[in-house]
Amino acid sequence: MKGGFWRRFLKNLYSYFLFFLLVAFLVTCTTMLFVTVMSESLNLVPDRESIKDAAKVTFLNVIILSTLFALIDYVRRKLTTERVTKQIAEATARYVRGDFSVRIKHKSSLGTDDNLNEIISSLNTMAEELSGVETLRGDFISNVSHEMKTPLSVIASYARLLSLDGITDEQRREYTQAIMRATKRLSDMMTNILKLNRLENQRIYPTYKSFNLSELLLESILAYEDEIDRRNIALTLEVGEDIYICSDSELISLIISNLISNAIKFTEAGGSISVSLTEADGGAEISVSDTGCGMSAEVGARIFEKFYQGDTSHSTEGNGLGLALVKRVVDILGADISVNSTLGVGSTFTVRLFGGDNL
Repeated sequence: MKGGFWRRFLKNLYSYFLFFLLVAFLVTCTTMLFVTVMSESLNLVPDRESIKDAAKVTFLNVIILSTLFALIDYVRRKLTTERVTKQIAEATARYVRGDFSVRIKHKSSLGTDDNLNEIISSLNTMAEELSGVETLRGDFISNVSHEMKTPLSVIASYARLLSLDGITDEQRREYTQAIMRATKRLSDMMTNILKLNRLENQRIYPTYKSFNLSELLLESILAYEDEIDRRNIALTLEVGEDIYICSDSELISLIISNLISNAIKFTEAGGSISVSLTEADGGAEISVSDTGCGMSAEVGARIFEKFYQGDTSHSTEGNGLGLALVKRVVDILGADISVNSTLGVGSTFTVRLFGGDNL
C-alpha cells in the first residue's frame, strides 16, 4: 500500500517536472524574443534590476503554468485513460475467474482515444464468444454426460453377457448387435455435438451456388433406404423434376437428413412417410410427414431445444440434437421451418427455402 503511494507520487512528480521544463523553455524563449524585439525597436537597454525583477516574475509564471498544466493533465488522465483502463483491467480479471457476463461500455470519443474503444469492442466480442463456449461446456456436462449413461450401460451389460460361458451363437450375435447399436448412438451423438458446436459458436457463411435440389433430396433419401425397408415403412415421394435453387447444398443436406431420420425414428413398423419438394415463390418448399406418435402443443414448443426429447419411448434411438441442428441451419440460411402435428396421428415438418433460382 505504502509502496504504491510512493510510486504514484514519484510518477506525478516526474510528470510535473516534464511540464516545468517544457513551460520554462517556452516562456524563456518567448520572453527573450519579446525583450529583444522591444529593445531594438525602442533602443532600450535593460538595467540589472529590471532583468532581476523580470526573471523573478518569469520564474513564478513558469511554476504557476507548470502546476496548472500538470493538474489539467492529471485530471484528463484520471477521467479518460486511467478510468477506462481500470474498467478494462477489472473486466479481464473477471474473465480470468470465468465470469463472461460482464460487458464494458464504450466511451465518448470526445475525451477518449478511439483505440481504447476498439480494445473494448474486441474484449466484449471475446467475452461473448467465451460465454458461448462456456454455455456449451455446461450443456455437455449436464446433458451429454446424462445422455451417455444409457448407451454405456447397454455396452457394459451386453459385454458382461458376452463374457459368460455357455451362450449360444444366436445370443452372441444378439448381444454384439446391441453393443454395435449403442456404440453407433454414442458416435452419432458426438458427431452432432461437434456439428452443433460449430454452427452455434462460429460465424458460418453459406456458400451460395445453384444446384439441383431434386437430386440432392433423392440422394439423401437413398441413404436411409435400408433402414426404411428393415422397418417396413411405406415411402411416398412427390418431388418435382429438376428444381434448382441458389443456396448452400451442404447445409440443406443436413436439414433433409435430420428431418428424414427424425421421421423414421418416430414411425412405427408398418407406418408411412411422405416427402415432397415443390417450387414456392422463387424458392422451394420441402415437407417431410410421418404417421408416428405426433406431439402435444407443449412438446412442439420445445422440440428445437438441445437434448430435448418429448417422446421418451424413442430416447434410445436419438439424442435430442437433430432438430436443434435443423433449426440452427435454417436460421443461418434465412429460411423458415414450421411444424404441424397431431398427437397420435403424426407430424409434418415444412421448410421454406428463400432466394432460390429456378433455371
